[in-house]
Formats: sequence, structure tokens, C-alpha cells
Amino acid sequence: MIVAERKPLNEIKSFVENYKKILIVGCGTCTTVCLAGGETEVKVVASGLRIGFLKEDKEIEILEDCATRQCEPEFVTEIVERVKKEGVEAVLSLGCGVGVNFMADKLETIPVFPGVNTEFFGAAVEPGVWVEMCAGCGNCILHLTGGICPIARCSKSILNGPCGGSKDGKCEISPDVDCGWNLIVERMKKMGTLQRLEEILPPRDWSTSHHGGPRRVIREEIVSLSQEGGESTKAKEAAKEKESGR
Repeated sequence: MIVAERKPLNEIKSFVENYKKILIVGCGTCTTVCLAGGETEVKVVASGLRIGFLKEDKEIEILEDCATRQCEPEFVTEIVERVKKEGVEAVLSLGCGVGVNFMADKLETIPVFPGVNTEFFGAAVEPGVWVEMCAGCGNCILHLTGGICPIARCSKSILNGPCGGSKDGKCEISPDVDCGWNLIVERMKKMGTLQRLEEILPPRDWSTSHHGGPRRVIREEIVSLSQEGGESTKAKEAAKEKESGR
């Protein structure tokens, strides 16, 4: 499972404050389970933004939705159709980085902003083939790179690319691998935001990534409930063992 934490509301607000109509999209799978981006969290973020914009006398229409999964075409197609039909100017995704990337690929001219920081990944429970779109580095910068992750989709994880090894949109490591920075440049051309790449990104702080051993997100209220339930279960098991030992 992919574990995420919601970005601070002020940071989210800064992404979308210059648009008149935005759509907040939750994900019904991973980020729902970790309490970061399900239907409830969509409502919480939407309410927080409405209050914040109301205080500033800004009239911004905020729509809400939640896809079953943001990483599969059959569920994202409905979101894409709604965006086009209702004239949405920007999308705020509360799915993981994969969801942001996936929707950004489908919404060529509409910006897709990350509403959560994708922290790390759990285990895959089904066999299959996947393409990595998010490294789970813990400090999402997709709002700076057109919704496409240079950490995961550039083979060298270059922050200010592309390097000199790409050719015809492909990476030097293999003609079957897209150059991540070519994808970023082409997308930002379509969005009309290519000039933003003139801003040099500073060296990355990797302290939010894999350094320091396995990372964890702890929801104290859930832990407490789990411990209470665990004590009850242990008591029942002890009673059963005592009964069977007679």
C-alpha cells in the first residue's frame, strides 16, 4: 500500500488560489486507508479552502469528487470527462504521486496539483507489471514539474534536466525508456508554463526520503483503538487456552 500525509492547507491553497474553478479528487484506495485522501478528506480540504478564500473575498468554485482508484484508466476517465465538461481550470489530487502523474498524463493542458506528500510504499500483493511514477521521497515537487516526477521518471533523478544523454525523447539507458525530462518539458509546453523551468531548483534535501531506516506514519488514535482491541483479543485467547488445558 502507498502511505501518504496531507500537505499543509496553506501550501495547498497557494497552488490553486489563482484559478476560478477547481476540482478536488480523492482516491478510494490507498490514501483512503491511510486517512489522507478519501471522501472525508476531500470534504475537509474543500471546507478549509472555502473558508480561507472567503476570508480573502475570493470567489473560487470548488468541486469535489473521489475516484475508486486514480491509477487506472477506467476510473480516471470519468474524472477527465468531468473536468472537460464542467470547465475545470485546475485539479487538486489527494491521491498518491502515481495518481497525480497518471491524471497529469490524461489532462494535457489542465494543471494537476498534489494535495498530499507520498511518503513511502508498502508491498505489492498481486503479480503484474507496473511502471514507476513516484519515488515516495516525502517532499512532493510535482507542482514545479508539470505533475511529472523527475526523481522517479528520470533515470538519474536530475532536478534540473535534461542531461546530455537523452536522444529523440528517450533515455540513454535504453531506447525503450522515455526521458523523464522530455516528458516534463513537453507537458509544460502544452500547459504554457515552460518558463517556470528557468528557475533552478536547489540541491535536494533527502532527509524525507530513505535515509534513517524504514519510515513510518503513525496515527495515534488508530494505534490506541488497535491496542485496546488487541488486549481484548489476548484475553479471549488466554481464556480459550485455559479452557482447552482442562
